[in-house]
Amino acid sequence: MSKNNDGPRVLIAGAGIAGLAAAISLARQTSIPNLNIHLYEQAPELLEIGASIALSPNGMRTLEKLGVYNALSDEVGFRTPSGIPQIIRHWKTNQVHSVDTHVNVPDPRHITTRFHRGHLHAALLEHVPRESIHLDKRTVRAEADHAGVSLYFDDGTSAHGDILIGADGIKSKVRQSFIPEYRLRFNGKVYMRSTFDASRVEGKVPDLPADSVHWWGPKDAFFASRLGKGQYTTVGAYSDPRSTEEVEKSVVWDQAGNVDFLRARYEDWNPTVKALTELTPHTKLYPNYTGDALSTWVLAPRVTLIGDAAHTHGGAFAAGGSLALDDALTLGLAFAHVFKATQTLSETDIQTALELYSQARQPHTARLLRIVHGQININSNQSDAENTLLSRLQNRPNTVWLSEHDAEAAFAATLAGRVYPLCA
Repeated sequence: MSKNNDGPRVLIAGAGIAGLAAAISLARQTSIPNLNIHLYEQAPELLEIGASIALSPNGMRTLEKLGVYNALSDEVGFRTPSGIPQIIRHWKTNQVHSVDTHVNVPDPRHITTRFHRGHLHAALLEHVPRESIHLDKRTVRAEADHAGVSLYFDDGTSAHGDILIGADGIKSKVRQSFIPEYRLRFNGKVYMRSTFDASRVEGKVPDLPADSVHWWGPKDAFFASRLGKGQYTTVGAYSDPRSTEEVEKSVVWDQAGNVDFLRARYEDWNPTVKALTELTPHTKLYPNYTGDALSTWVLAPRVTLIGDAAHTHGGAFAAGGSLALDDALTLGLAFAHVFKATQTLSETDIQTALELYSQARQPHTARLLRIVHGQININSNQSDAENTLLSRLQNRPNTVWLSEHDAEAAFAATLAGRVYPLCA
């Protein structure tokens, strides 16, 4: 990543997983001379914060393509002993109802891997020069015209450049600056997440599964898994009937939760879940929001979005991290293709690259959003009695098309004017 200030200046709003991956991809996949990348992060420090995150085979393959080999190690991430990505069990009987499977994942390093989010973030951070990351910069608005792009921060400062990438999450200020009418909707679920040392539960919970397990109940769900670096995670997803406005006023993302509420919520579940809740030391709350698919990710000739800012799917199918990585890979491929052909980066060239990126990625994420919105409608329109639960358990959608998506092949299909086979 060039430190020279003479080349095109790229502003990335957000230095989370999407922002870091975008910086790595642009630096390593393009041959643009003196590319000058700057990331603006609202946090005052880069700490190992957050909860668990899963990367499916597409995300793991993309890490390798981006050269982030340190994140592929068995120490940083956890892969199930059986190789099964996830097992779905009944909330009360503990009976296995279905399992996820891999179809075309010959490299064991690419099977679904679970991390503490902070550990994955730290692995990406090793590949981005610290001097290119500007901390304590909370974006309040973004602007663009034919001359360039600008970010404005709550401390009164601003940054100016040639290209703007909004990697600032589901409540993106970059997106809101260009699409002020865009609205998120609370989807009725709040996640109580916890990560802690695995020694708290190992040897203390009878029949503790070695694999990652998701228990489904009539309305709520519970997830448990080992993570890399000797960590463990529990996640309770509970239904909340309040409106979007009510939840926004009372629950803040990453807010400390009440572990007694977690235990009470699952006290009637099977003994394994109950024991896990009793050993969970704390929780943090994450209300779940979704939004409509955007008509385009090119918000202006020099502006685009990446990660949750681009596709507000609410973390469904634990796909967010992998989607962000595939976004980043495709963005780098698009700029590499345009620059190779023109050897310039005029405003027209930038817009062409961003359009290629958008065209390659949007059909894939739009399909996911259609499924997510369909499930929300089913959940809100049905009583979710036991028979309905059994039907849901037995008729889960096949998401191999999502977990094993080939972003590189999809981009090649876009260049060739073909539609990448989403049903694959």
